[in-house]
Amino acid sequence: MLRNELFDLTGKIALVSGASRGIGQAIAEGLAAFGAHVIVTSRKLEACEQVAQGIRADGGQATALKCHAGTMEDIDNLFDTIDRDFGRLDILINCAAASPYFGPIADTEVAAFDKTVEVNLRGPFFMSAKAVHRMKQSGGGTILNVASINALHPGPYQGIYSITKAAMVNMTKAFAREYGKDNIRVNAILPGLIETKLSAALTSDKQKLEALLKTFPISRLGQPIDMVGGVIYLVSDAAAFTTGETLVMDGGATI
Repeated sequence: MLRNELFDLTGKIALVSGASRGIGQAIAEGLAAFGAHVIVTSRKLEACEQVAQGIRADGGQATALKCHAGTMEDIDNLFDTIDRDFGRLDILINCAAASPYFGPIADTEVAAFDKTVEVNLRGPFFMSAKAVHRMKQSGGGTILNVASINALHPGPYQGIYSITKAAMVNMTKAFAREYGKDNIRVNAILPGLIETKLSAALTSDKQKLEALLKTFPISRLGQPIDMVGGVIYLVSDAAAFTTGETLVMDGGATI
């Protein structure tokens, strides 16, 4: 196989949750650039359609569909639509995330706890389960979970968010272990501090941010595009012998 063919995703059907902005949008655009037909999803259909239109304008293939990753009815409807319109799913990217509470872990309210678990863990779990059943029927596929370095070291005042991301890493390994025999690979990336709306609570204080960045080997704030190369590798044939792994992408912050 030629080296450039290892990363070719032409003809693949790829679903990206949380793809209307940030890391999810960058991943969706990257998958399309390598040939995949990308299904762009988030809870806001209009925002998804803007991303899909941009992909199509660049010569790629994309479809926008509404799906709140924390709502089982939306997940069921999404996969019903995929079955009807595409007949299969080759790649699943679980990128949707929520972090509604920033503060002392013992003060976490039930509503914030539930929302974080629903979006960051329950949604990706059942989306993965539904994807696996379809991938088994079509001969295999790949799942990529977007976790966080908080899975390794809980972030200050990010208790329940960190807990769900740690659970996502273990979920990655559990799915990988059970379904490798079905030619289904499951991996995760662990982004560090990336400039997105989700990380605004950590990046809004510019003075503290500058001091923090000076402690990183790569002394800058990560950008969503910085995550794309690792994702393309893990979902492509270049990583055909890689499953159950977590790729830390944090500018060296955890060294």
